[in-house]
Amino acid sequence: MAVSVDLDKQLDKAYEGLGVSEVLDAPVAALAGVSEADAEKLDAAFGIKTVRDLGANKYFALAAALVALEQSAK
Repeated sequence: MAVSVDLDKQLDKAYEGLGVSEVLDAPVAALAGVSEADAEKLDAAFGIKTVRDLGANKYFALAAALVALEQSAK
């Protein structure tokens, strides 16, 4: 089943129009609002270099799950 998602508003202009796999392999700074300095700090603290690394990180995944759990309880 094909899924279509418009991510353009969530990405820096250079990464707009890419497929999900390409975005996942892009540097974290490809995400709108994440600066190069932020990306360097994520790399230094957690070894996060790509959007995929960020999404797969156990600490960020746990935090996202906790937020979703709270939202579903409201």
